[in-house]
Amino acid sequence: MQATAARAASLSVLDAEVADCFACPRLVAWREEVAVTKRASFRDQHYWGRPVPGYGVADPEIAILGLAPAAHGGNRTGRIFTGDRSGDVLFAALHRAGLVNQPTSVAADDGLTLRHLRIFAAVRCAPPDNKPLPEERDTCAPWLHRELELIRPTLKVVVALGAFAWQAWWPAMTAVYGTRPPVPRPKFGHGARVSQPGVPELLGCFHVSQQNTFTGKLTPAMLDDVFTEAKRLAQI
Repeated sequence: MQATAARAASLSVLDAEVADCFACPRLVAWREEVAVTKRASFRDQHYWGRPVPGYGVADPEIAILGLAPAAHGGNRTGRIFTGDRSGDVLFAALHRAGLVNQPTSVAADDGLTLRHLRIFAAVRCAPPDNKPLPEERDTCAPWLHRELELIRPTLKVVVALGAFAWQAWWPAMTAVYGTRPPVPRPKFGHGARVSQPGVPELLGCFHVSQQNTFTGKLTPAMLDDVFTEAKRLAQI
């Protein structure tokens, strides 16, 4: 898979290769099982049931790095953070920031467009209990690394949603930019920022999961602060 990712000459080619990946047996079995059994409220819908590629412009100044697709969100719709509660919160915030054209993301053909922005996940298949295994994260890493290589000329800021994405950034940064993480490695936190020469600014943001948004750990104002800072750093 690493060789396949490295050969992808464009984002469109990479996206097609991602969507045809069968590298992790546990994730393949889970994504396909969910696509057959379905959630009752979506029983009449056709599920994507495959790895979910990144989404957004080809020359972004800002990238959002998430954990993995949701079983009945991206795994159903085929678009990251689309059709689930996390996406409802995220895209409403991105709309307030002027980075998307509409505040909702419900289906792949709903007319959503992104501005200055690309969104992707560290792991491209929906994992059981939203918890990828370390070996699955590492197997999936070449997709992330190649995507970063392709958008490197314009990328200025990476927003890591949650500690998993924060940790996934360090090996990706080393692979793509040839820069080792600071020692000691910076801790994840909401609003945390890491600046290194020749590397995109890294911003930490609590994940837009229901666990965080329903409890008030992550509020709309906190999200707005992160994206305001991301725009400022990206000079847009």
